[in-house]
Amino acid sequence: MATSARLSSGRISSSDMWRNSSAGERVFSRSARADEEDDEEALKWAALEKLPTYLRIRRGLLNEDEGNSREVEITNLGLLEKRNLLERLVRIADEDNEKFLLKLKSRIDRVGLEMPTIEVRFEHLNVEAEADVAGRALPTVYNFSVNLLEGILNSLHILPSRKKPLPILHDVSGIIKPGRMALLLGPPNSGKTTLLLALAGKLSKDLKFSGKVTYNGHEMDEFVPQRTSAYISQYDLHIGEMTVRETLAFSARCQGVGPRYDILTELSRREKTASIKPDPDIDLYMKAAALEGQEANVVTDYILKILGLEVCADTLVGDEMVRGISGGQKKRVTTGEMMVGPSRALFMDEISTGLDSSTTFQIVNSLKQSIHILEGTALISLLQPAPETYDLFDDIILLSDGYIVYLGPRENVLEFFEHMGFRCPERKGVADFLQEVTSRKDQEQYWVRRDEPYNFITSKELAEAFQSFHIGRKQGDELATPFDKSKGHPAALTTEKFGVNKKELLKACITREYLLMKRNSFAYIFKMAQLVVMAFLTMTVFLRTNMHHETVNDGGTYMGAIFYGMIIIVFNGFTEMAMTIHKLPVFYKQRDLLFFPAWAYALPTWVLKIPITFVEVAIWVILTYYPIGFDPNIGRFVKQYLLFVLANQMASGLFRLTAALGRNMIVANTIGSLGLITVLVLGGFIISRENVKKWWLWGYWISPLMYLQNAVTVNEFLGHSWSHVPPNSTESLGVQILKSRGLFPYAYWYWIGVGALIASLILFNFLFIVALKYLDPFGKPQAIISKEDSEENTTSRRASMELLERGNNESNRRSISSRTPSARVGDFDQDKRRGMVLPFLPLSITFDEIRYSVDMPDEMKVQGIPEDRLDLLKGVSGAFRPGVLTALMGVSGAGKTTLMDVLAGRKTGGYIDGSIKISGYPKKQETFARIAGYCEQTDIHSPHVTVHESLIFSAWLRLSPESNSNTQKMFVEEVMELVELTPLRDALVGLPGVNGLSTEQRKRLTIAVELVANPSIIFMDEPTSGLDARAAAIVMRAVRNTVDTGRTVVCTIHQPSIDIFDAFDELLLLKRGGEEIFVGPIGRHACHLIKYFEAIEGVPKIKDGYNPATWMLEVTTAAQEDNLGVNFTDIYKNSELYKRNKDLIKELSSPLPGSNDLFFQTQYAQTFFTQCMACLKKQHWSYWRNPPYNAVRLIFTVFIALMYGTIFWNLGSKRGTQQDILNSMGSMYAAVLFIGFQNSSGVQPIVSIERTVFYRERAAGMYSELPYAFGQVVIEIPYVLVQTILYGVIVYAMIGFEWTAVKFFWYIFYMFFTLLYFTLYGMMTVAISPNHNIAAIISTAFFGLWNLFSGFVVPRPRIPIWWRWYCWACPVAWTLYGLVASQYGDVSETFDGSDETVEEFLRDYFGFRHDFVGVVAIVLVGISVLFGFMFAVSIKAFNFQKR
Repeated sequence: MATSARLSSGRISSSDMWRNSSAGERVFSRSARADEEDDEEALKWAALEKLPTYLRIRRGLLNEDEGNSREVEITNLGLLEKRNLLERLVRIADEDNEKFLLKLKSRIDRVGLEMPTIEVRFEHLNVEAEADVAGRALPTVYNFSVNLLEGILNSLHILPSRKKPLPILHDVSGIIKPGRMALLLGPPNSGKTTLLLALAGKLSKDLKFSGKVTYNGHEMDEFVPQRTSAYISQYDLHIGEMTVRETLAFSARCQGVGPRYDILTELSRREKTASIKPDPDIDLYMKAAALEGQEANVVTDYILKILGLEVCADTLVGDEMVRGISGGQKKRVTTGEMMVGPSRALFMDEISTGLDSSTTFQIVNSLKQSIHILEGTALISLLQPAPETYDLFDDIILLSDGYIVYLGPRENVLEFFEHMGFRCPERKGVADFLQEVTSRKDQEQYWVRRDEPYNFITSKELAEAFQSFHIGRKQGDELATPFDKSKGHPAALTTEKFGVNKKELLKACITREYLLMKRNSFAYIFKMAQLVVMAFLTMTVFLRTNMHHETVNDGGTYMGAIFYGMIIIVFNGFTEMAMTIHKLPVFYKQRDLLFFPAWAYALPTWVLKIPITFVEVAIWVILTYYPIGFDPNIGRFVKQYLLFVLANQMASGLFRLTAALGRNMIVANTIGSLGLITVLVLGGFIISRENVKKWWLWGYWISPLMYLQNAVTVNEFLGHSWSHVPPNSTESLGVQILKSRGLFPYAYWYWIGVGALIASLILFNFLFIVALKYLDPFGKPQAIISKEDSEENTTSRRASMELLERGNNESNRRSISSRTPSARVGDFDQDKRRGMVLPFLPLSITFDEIRYSVDMPDEMKVQGIPEDRLDLLKGVSGAFRPGVLTALMGVSGAGKTTLMDVLAGRKTGGYIDGSIKISGYPKKQETFARIAGYCEQTDIHSPHVTVHESLIFSAWLRLSPESNSNTQKMFVEEVMELVELTPLRDALVGLPGVNGLSTEQRKRLTIAVELVANPSIIFMDEPTSGLDARAAAIVMRAVRNTVDTGRTVVCTIHQPSIDIFDAFDELLLLKRGGEEIFVGPIGRHACHLIKYFEAIEGVPKIKDGYNPATWMLEVTTAAQEDNLGVNFTDIYKNSELYKRNKDLIKELSSPLPGSNDLFFQTQYAQTFFTQCMACLKKQHWSYWRNPPYNAVRLIFTVFIALMYGTIFWNLGSKRGTQQDILNSMGSMYAAVLFIGFQNSSGVQPIVSIERTVFYRERAAGMYSELPYAFGQVVIEIPYVLVQTILYGVIVYAMIGFEWTAVKFFWYIFYMFFTLLYFTLYGMMTVAISPNHNIAAIISTAFFGLWNLFSGFVVPRPRIPIWWRWYCWACPVAWTLYGLVASQYGDVSETFDGSDETVEEFLRDYFGFRHDFVGVVAIVLVGISVLFGFMFAVSIKAFNFQKR
């Protein structure tokens, strides 16, 4: 017993020694091993040593909890074992990461191994773009059409191009050295992203590029830059249905392990020779990190830990539909996605957006440790680096207007600017100073040579001066001596295109695709349920008791049933398109980062869905085959099943291909519809083969549906049921039916059909892969150069790829200089106040013991948490007063936004307790919305209106009717001036992250939209996240100006710089879990706040010049609470401050004597009529500037009209046979179905985007639901009218219908209302479903029904009596009734060779009567009105915004 105790104690002490020894210089040689060293472990290690290298690298010793160790297979390590291993190595990310990296490094150094390093040089880089000049760059339907024509003429070299060149980078050169962290700074639009892209070898092909970029002296074409370096984009594109861990693990799997494996084998070999025993934990980690082909690499867990993503590792990333992680966490996922790979050079674009300063500091710090210790290369651009983050960097690159103003060590940057005559003041972050000193607006205040007159020094002049500065000269000399290639490590540059072998990549993609299918299982289950319903309908319509085998007409009904089944099976693949497009942005990102080749992505999406096809088609065929009464032979049943399986696969392939060609929903819908129409119309049912014009015969022969149609019909009509020969005829009935429809009556056509389907299926999937490989996502937005600017001197032009020129009208704007910079945020000129004096009522808001909880998420219940509710806010109290700017702060996830949403009444779910009062009266949401503004963190605006229009719209609807339009206009100008949007007044807003305004301009627009409403209380969620210091200062200046007009303003804020934090008066600080730990005044230079926290025992004092906001977040973390053994909430609850706040709340909670509760006569500021007009006006702006929707729709219509005209050429005048009438009706049927379908699906994404804006504007109390619906419906009418006339005139003339005024009028009338009700139907489906993907599924279901009962597939008199009522409820049936009856219902000519007139045939076969035409017209108008009304009601009744 004693010996074992002694042994274990020895084991403990030795392992402690192991961990605590200083720099990790433990060389245990075998002879001098300490006595108490555990022999067992040594024996195990010795046994490992004897293995051959290949095996030795795959095994390691795992320490168990009791200090025992056991040998393990690295690839079999479980999740828990990996987690414990990491816990031992890196317990607390901030403290242990450096020790861990040093251990790694010392192990490598001990055997004299060199790490591969990369030095990046760029010399004389010039990048320029081409851009349209102002007026022409606004995308209106007119400009779109003209630009399209011009583009075609340019490419044929008939017209010269009118675009102007627009320089982005001017002749920049420099070196980025390994082992040093470089920070890239510069105001927005200075070309930071372009520089990073150029260095990472990812510039878009449209840009003109000269100069060279080399890695270790090698040019870009000598290796694969995408694999050697990692570019981390500022946009977060992720698949919403995957968790954070899955996202990173997938990325790690695709990027492979790079040179880690080779380094490890070499390391292991050298250690064996020198008989060195490494730390088993480090050894295990390095082995686990170096083996490829694992589903979850230990590196993933390590990166999750460093980036602080462990909390949300198993949460879905989420997107606009799926609730997921916060914006700041998404940003970190984007960063982590590239860090899990083996790249040695990192180019990071704005990785700190939306993170609080302490998180940013942690991330940059851990990056710095890894760069310094493992000698990586990093160039990181940050927007608002806090001083302590700035100090982590070694080198600074300052870009401005495309010139490099400074590139060199951090220590010398201020010296350079002093040498130029500018000094950075005290209490000003150096980074902020650097971003402002090059700007025309802010430069003067830093000028120190008071004896010399100040003149603005341009970026170009600064860049030239830097060349002669000693740092610049030294750098020039370094660039002049080329890099010695012999010094470069052979493993530094990757020449392999992909990170792991193709088989592994395919496996990774299959796993991910399977996972996504499981997560999206709802869609598949829904589709199957829909099929069951459709099958049930079909079998009851074509029930065998009503189906006879006597005449050719009976055969026609069976034909209809077959055709309908084909359409259902083919259209079932339609959802494939939306799903593919939804994932395309992420695919393009990962393809360009060379995660996987296109085929590895495309194959799983195809192959994994095959089993689903089998199930879906089985449902259909089993449910319909026998009830309809098809040929009972089981062989024919199986043959039909096989055909339908192939047809479904073929259609899915076709839709995936259109998705890859279209690349966005609107274009893909259009291409998809065009392809389908051609295939369907020429498939042999709508128009028989004999009637196909000779110029379209090729279309007939290549249409896969023709082969499908022929094969299915041959399979049926050559069967036993149709083999009897009717009297006075020589052929069997089946053959007669086939011949009457122009089909081939030979049995071998079944196998021809199967062959053709397999061929087209393979072809479509092959083309899908090709399209994925070679097509790039749609246009990067082009810059716009304002007219006057391009006429001025082009040398000093500043422009950017994303935005409008800021205009050179700086001179007429007062420069806010000559004050001390720290006071500058708080300053505003006296004359600024004049326009802000539309009268408003100053109000205070108090809240007491606010609790907010939601239902406990299922994931947490699974982990054994018994409670039913999860508390997000626990008893928060406070008061916000007029003229006081309050900051809501706390770490990510503390509940800042939640509290704000609760106070502003924006929560749609959850349970709220506690009292909220406005100036002493209980808060009522209806009146509150009139006097409050809420700036959301996500800047939601209508994409197709300009900045000025957005503001005019908001002011028009939210200012009281007493103010006339001139006052409103002045007020809007005033607000634009206040928020500094005047130069951007005519810029299109655009979609965030896609085109239009930059983040910071969007932010200011969000604030301005609320300000023009003249509110008394304003809530702002993260007004400065995503902005650089300069932009943040501008926004904060706007906020401060607002407060000084006497309004109550509350902001949540992440990472305020010192200047910004000084602008706030009071602070409400929350800790994670939603409890408050400080509520009260901050004091000048944060003196009260510092005094409060420093008084708590054990809290470290603040360092001089340190940012109080950062310090406060650092000293109140959960880790600090544990260390000090205190609870900050309790300390606050027992403080004097708490009592004072409670008294204040009590005082403000009772109304002032003589004051009244808020009261408005109406809920909205404007009358119902004004609301309608305003909404219509805005929709007019939006539609006119949305060519992808409107111009495409009109072009599509003309295209289809011409196509139908040529296919059905002159059929309208033929009336010789019944088939002629059927062909003519087929043309109407195809037109109605397709253009209608196109209108319906085209409008869905449009309404879906506008609806998110509507939610914000309705919550802001701008208008009620009906005016919005009115605007959205009425704006469609003129566009549909133009569409109808274009289509009607072309088709009417080409098909050759009878030219009488009445008939022509009826044709146009019916077409117009048909297209209108289809469009309104599309809008209605969006209004009743959470997003446009689900709307697409719902609408498709009904199109199937409408198609069946339209009266073309099976005429109304032949539909069983129990379904006949639905024909009267089916809109398409009414349309066809109207079109056919108005054209042919009064024709008394007889058919060739019979005495039946056309009129009689229509009455007997279809039940159409000419005297019913007027009723049909009334019904169609009614249907349109009904759908419009339903849209309005649904918008009012359903709210799909979850908060």
